[in-house]
Amino acid sequence: MGARPDEGGGEEQVGDIGKDEWREEEDGRPLDAEKGAGVEQVDMEKEQRDLDEDGDDIIDDDDEEDEEDPLWDAPKLAKKLSDKLSREPIKIRVHDVQIRGTVKTKESVLEAQLQEVKRAETMQELLQESVKANARLRGLGVFEKCTITIDAGPEELPGTANVTVEVEETKRPFSGDVGVFSKPETKTWTLDGTVKWRNLLGYGETIDATGCYGWDTTSELSAGVNYPRFHGLQSSLISRATILTQDWQKYSSYRERLKGFSLGLINEDNHEVSYNLTWRELEDPTRQASHAIRRQLGHHLLSSLKYTFKVDERDSAMRPTRGYAFTSSSQLAGIGPDEKLLRFARQELELRYAVPLGFLNGALNFGCAGGIIMPWGPNFLSKSTPISDRYFMGGHTSLLGNLKGPSALLGFRTRGVGPNAARLIPQTTGQTDASAEERPRMVDTLGGDLAVSGFVDVSMDLPFRILREWGIHMHGFACAGNLVPLTGEDRASWSWKGFLDTFRVSCGAGLVFPTKLFRLEVNYCYILRKQEQDRAKRGIQVSLTSPH
Repeated sequence: MGARPDEGGGEEQVGDIGKDEWREEEDGRPLDAEKGAGVEQVDMEKEQRDLDEDGDDIIDDDDEEDEEDPLWDAPKLAKKLSDKLSREPIKIRVHDVQIRGTVKTKESVLEAQLQEVKRAETMQELLQESVKANARLRGLGVFEKCTITIDAGPEELPGTANVTVEVEETKRPFSGDVGVFSKPETKTWTLDGTVKWRNLLGYGETIDATGCYGWDTTSELSAGVNYPRFHGLQSSLISRATILTQDWQKYSSYRERLKGFSLGLINEDNHEVSYNLTWRELEDPTRQASHAIRRQLGHHLLSSLKYTFKVDERDSAMRPTRGYAFTSSSQLAGIGPDEKLLRFARQELELRYAVPLGFLNGALNFGCAGGIIMPWGPNFLSKSTPISDRYFMGGHTSLLGNLKGPSALLGFRTRGVGPNAARLIPQTTGQTDASAEERPRMVDTLGGDLAVSGFVDVSMDLPFRILREWGIHMHGFACAGNLVPLTGEDRASWSWKGFLDTFRVSCGAGLVFPTKLFRLEVNYCYILRKQEQDRAKRGIQVSLTSPH
């Protein structure tokens, strides 16, 4: 059977069938004339002979009208063929796969994307895998057009099929973009720019360079290479070198500089394994950091292995109305013989679920997340975990959107939850500023080793047509969370009962303005429970969440 799956999802279209080819009724053009991925002609009598080894012909042999007419009734034939495919699997074996149209791209790149097609054992499976392979090839960004044609195999090999892949390589392999993005965790904006070059070496790889500049907070330069289906594996190989500076002086009195390299495998079945080697430097430009922060300053080497499993079956990340999402992340740091390496283990879990309400496009979303980080090695309980890897809560980020761990807690300021330590008082010379002595003493947020959070969110459309057309809707929410240190000299004695009793809780309602770039929320937050050292504020809070 000659059928071409295309990027539109693989739906079959059938026109009038002549003796030699399938054609559309309107203008007589081949079916693939418009989409570049249609249906290729095969001799239906030959396919009928090759595929139906059990003698159960796709075409009814008793139909004398069809036997007398050299031009078959195409709609009738299509219906019988569709009934046959839906009723039972049709055994088939792929005899040959031919690749045409490559100029610079190595054929091994396409062969790696067609492995499942070669292993297909039924016609139904062959059609499904061809559609998926077509989508994967187009997703490389290397080809402007991609067509997969399925034909009957040689007459001497009944029950076989030949697959032909025709591609047209893109004439502009490079691309770039510039944009301004929000950083909800620091309430700032960054200017980001990216340049990509695809298929430079002919292996379908993507080479990119990225620059990011944030006013007084973040700057980053990085470059990476992505090899799809590396050496025939169902995983992409990703390598990246990064130079990053992050400024946390406002919240924790330190500035962080990172120079690192990462290497990872991202599997198509939601698995990811990566190795990271990073030289990390923490400094205190103001010389007012608390003693707890000062003990963290200096140079450190991070050598870690990380495994992540993630599945997201929600219908939308920005406004989910049904489905679920789950992620699990495990990290082991301290891989290497050097005793001065940062050594810790970190585990994080998160679950989201969305249930439709059945009216006003309403949905109930709820989720929970938890994470723990612990040092390992001799006398590990007396060692502090690295502050850069601890958990922090609060900030101007949405409860929905991408999975981000136990961090979101509306109504609380950025890094405004959990234990803290007083900063040093700067020494004064000459006249003493009396007003400075009356000011509240500044503190450094220290984060926690154990963090748990959860939320409930109910959303629905507003009763105004113009607002519904723009996607503007209302929502109400309640969220809770807590974090606590478990190790180090500054850890407090705690119990599970005390941990549960000190949970922070907030609730509120607001309007949501979805856009292509971000999800904007204007919420009124009411604090139900907080601790004395927390930084929280009842009132209007604006939250931003990027879909990426």
